[in-house]
Formats: sequence, C-alpha cells, structure tokens
Amino acid sequence: MQDAGSYDYIIIGAGSAGSVLAYHLGKDPKLRILVLEAGDDDRAVIVQMPSALTIPMNTTRFNWGMETEPEPGLDGRRVNLPRGRGLGGSSSINGMCWVRGNPMDYELWEALGAEGWRWSNVLPYFQRLEAVREGGPLRGTDGPIKVARGPEKNPLYHAFVRAAVQAGYAPSANMNQRQHEGFGPMEMNVGDGRRCSAAVGYLRPAMARGNVRVLTGALVDRVITEGTSAVGVAFHMKGEAHQARAGREVILSAGSIMSPVILKRSGIGPEAELREHGIAMVHHSAGVGENLMDHMELYVQQECTQPISLFPNVSLLGKARIGVEWLLTHKGLGATNHFETGGHIRSRAGIVYPDIQYHFLPLAISYDGKTLASGHGYQVHVGTKRSKSRGWVRLRDARPESLPRVRFNYMSHPDDWLEFRACIQFTREIFAQGAFAPYRGRELAPGEAELDGFLKAKLESAYHPCGTCRMGTDDASVTLPDGRVRGIAGLRVIDASVMPQATAGDLNAPTLVMAERMADLLRGRHLEEATDAPLLADAEWATRQRSPTIARDYAQDRAALRAALLANARGGPLSH
Repeated sequence: MQDAGSYDYIIIGAGSAGSVLAYHLGKDPKLRILVLEAGDDDRAVIVQMPSALTIPMNTTRFNWGMETEPEPGLDGRRVNLPRGRGLGGSSSINGMCWVRGNPMDYELWEALGAEGWRWSNVLPYFQRLEAVREGGPLRGTDGPIKVARGPEKNPLYHAFVRAAVQAGYAPSANMNQRQHEGFGPMEMNVGDGRRCSAAVGYLRPAMARGNVRVLTGALVDRVITEGTSAVGVAFHMKGEAHQARAGREVILSAGSIMSPVILKRSGIGPEAELREHGIAMVHHSAGVGENLMDHMELYVQQECTQPISLFPNVSLLGKARIGVEWLLTHKGLGATNHFETGGHIRSRAGIVYPDIQYHFLPLAISYDGKTLASGHGYQVHVGTKRSKSRGWVRLRDARPESLPRVRFNYMSHPDDWLEFRACIQFTREIFAQGAFAPYRGRELAPGEAELDGFLKAKLESAYHPCGTCRMGTDDASVTLPDGRVRGIAGLRVIDASVMPQATAGDLNAPTLVMAERMADLLRGRHLEEATDAPLLADAEWATRQRSPTIARDYAQDRAALRAALLANARGGPLSH
C-alpha cells in the first residue's frame, strides 16, 4: 500500500459540502488538507452551460449511474437516481434551483433534536454564502455562490403566477427572502451566465491557496481506525492501493448515498449487515444507512395553443443556435435553467408551512430531457417535500467499486397518496384560471389516465436524497449536531445525509449552508445569531389550505410552533 502522506484534515468527497469545508479550513495556511474525489474534473461546457443541465445528469463521466431497487409502492419499478461524481459533486449536474427552504424547516430540525439549527442560527450562514443582486435585507451580497433570477421573458411564466393568485394563493416577490409560501420568481445559482457550482464558488479558490490538495480518481475504500479513533483513509487510484493519515479529523462528505456506505465498509454501522459482508465491526450504529428520504415529483402538462413555448428550441438547430450564442456571449436561452417561476403551498388545512413545491417550465418535457411532447406546451414539476416514507441504503458487497442497494420505499405512507392527489387537483385548478385562457389547450398529462395508476407509472425522484446519517441528541442518531460520528473520535459526517428531515425545496442550498455552519463548529466558532429572522405562516393555517396573504410571524411563539411542527412531522393531531 502506497503512502499518500499525512494531513491535518482529510475530506472524502469534493461535492457541495466537501468543497465548502476545503474552502474554510484552507483559510488557515498552517493546515494541510487532502480532498479525495472518486470522479474527475468538472470543466466541461455541458456542466457550465445552465440550459444543458440534462446532459451531465445523464453522462457517466459526471454521474454514478445509480438506480433504486424495485420500489414496492410503484409496482416494483426501478427509479433513476443520478448522483454527482466529480468536482462539485451533484452541484455540477443538478438543476441549479436555488431554494433556501422554509425557515420553519430549520425550526423542525431543532425540534427533532438537531440542537443549534433553528432559523436564526442558520440565516447568517445563508447570508455569508450568497452573492445576490437586489435580494433584500435577509440576503447575502458577496459570498462564494452567485445567485440570480431568470429573465422571465416568456409570457407563460407570468401567466403561471397570475393564475395561482387568481386561485387564491399568495404572491411572493422573493421566496428566499421573508415569505417562502406563495408563488413568484425562482432563483438559480448562476453567475455571469454560467453554473456556479460548489467547485466554482468554493473548491477552486481553496485549491489556489496551495495548502489544499485534491486527488481525483480516488475511490475510497474505508476510514482507517485505531481502536475507536479515525486516523486516516484507505483508497485506490489507477488500480493501486493508497493510504493517507489524518492528524486531526477525517470528514465524510460523500453524500447521502455514499457516506453511509463508506461508514459501513469502515466497520461502523448495523452489526448484522457488517457481519453478512465479512466486515469487522468497529462500532455498532443501527441508524447508518436508514432514514433515507427524498422528494418525488410528477409532471402535469398542458398543450399551449399559441406558438410561444420553448418547443422550437429543442430541435437540433434550436440547440445549436442556443449553444453558439452562449459560447460567444454567455447570454440568451443557454444562460438559464428555465425554471424561472414556481411556488410553495400546503397540501391541506392543518399543515403549518408548505409541503408541496412547484417548478414551472414553458415546455412539456421530462426532467431528464428524454421524453418531449410533440408540440407547444407547458408544465409544472410538482411534488411533496416532507414525505413520511423512509427507505435505506445497504451494501451490495464489501468492494469499494460496487454500487450500493438503495430503496426509498416511495409511496409507502398513506399520506403520500393524499398529498400527490392534491398536487394534481391544485395544479388543474391553477391551469383552469383566466390567466391561462389565451394559451390553454388540452391536458397532456395525466389527461384521462386513472390517477393512482398514473402516479405509480410516472412519479420520479427529484434527486434529493438525505437523512442516512441523521444528526441529533438521541441515542439512535448517527451523528451529533456538529457532525461528529457517535462512538468514533476524529470522524465527522458533513453532507445532506445528516439532515433529520428533508427541507421544503431543492436541497443544494441547505446542504451548502449546513457545511458552512459545520465548518465553523469544527473550528470552535459560530456567527452571531440573527435578530431579524421571521417565521411567516398563514395566520389561519389550521382551518384553510390557502390564503392570499402570508403575514403572521411565529418567531415569538416558538414553543407552540414547534409542537405543531412535530405533530405535522409525526402525523399526529393537527391543531392551531
């Protein structure tokens, strides 16, 4: 086994969280940091160009190429599960939708045992990481991640927001500012017309300092332990075995699927599973790989009677025009992810804050770009954000080159069915409003299909797995609220796997903010708690599903609020 040297910190994974950690730890010139990444470099036009987002997502160079085990709730169907592989991780292949989540997500985290993660503690870190133009007083202006709104030139974007307001929902001028609930413009992590991934914003500046070494093509086998202390990492490069030593800590930031897998191969996990694969147990931790959550979504598609959708631009000639303009100017249709308006609503009365998310697109096409309507159309990607279904990640065998077995148990909780039927019902209601009258043709999907059968056949992952190394203060949690692994000294997990509950929106921004705060916690510091950190909800959430105004601030009634949030999360009685 070749010696790869000694470092203060070894970070496994150069994705969203790992890039943040390398950036902040590397600020101390005395520290030597090693980052191990199984994938390759991220510098490619298809990664940098926002509108090309479906290409890296389906390219083996940048994607692990996973799919789930047969999902019982979907009649045994396997579901595609793209995971980023390369510098920037999934932030280099995702849809670039910039969604902080609802402030109450973080109140729920703390209520579930993640002490210190309430919204007023998290907000300063969002402000530190963002570079937003004209975002409002709760936003950051000079952080590593550039955030922008799309141009919203297509009239269908505005029709969608107007229709939602006509249906009785609240408008929101900025869903990442004070009011998350409602409909309005969406933001994307795009700067100067290019994807602003974690590799762009954090990792490359860290590498430029000289004390952060990044090895690509480094497939991690296991964390090396002595007794119950992590002391290094064993990995393979170009077919040869290597090991590196960590003087201070090893940090796992390989993501919600691979972080629990590496823990298990290291002898940290459920005793029976480790024994099954001939792995010597270092520390029994039953929760490793359990509590797997995801967001699911479906597409409600409508024919457009006017030739104003993006349909002509998906032809070979249209794509060529967009590509040439973007290469020359970094402007035009190539400089946006096209998710320029959206919304967040509640599935029913008694839900405190939104559990359904909308992304509007002036085109009828599947998220992976493989299925396209035959003419002009528009659609929403709509799905639930706090499913009570839970799945798992398990070893296929003990070899590092083997992909794990993954099952989300989609639609295994009865509330999933109620919530997705509501998704379709409310979407049809919005599309039926007067704002769409000049454009509305026939419904393309679900159309005449039986709804539950349609759901089983068409529900897809939104590619937001989390929760498999849950943080908390209870004995069943895998990690503590600062990322330290229970029972093992010198080892942390810092990525979306430690989330105790999925947030109400896309997960990249919450993952980055988590890594920002944990980078401070492992250095024994933290930003001052925010004094202006509103927790807005409908004043009558207990008795109505929608409201034209979202104005009540529950920040001064935190105890009652948390009780209601826990009741929602656990499926208990719904009360005001």
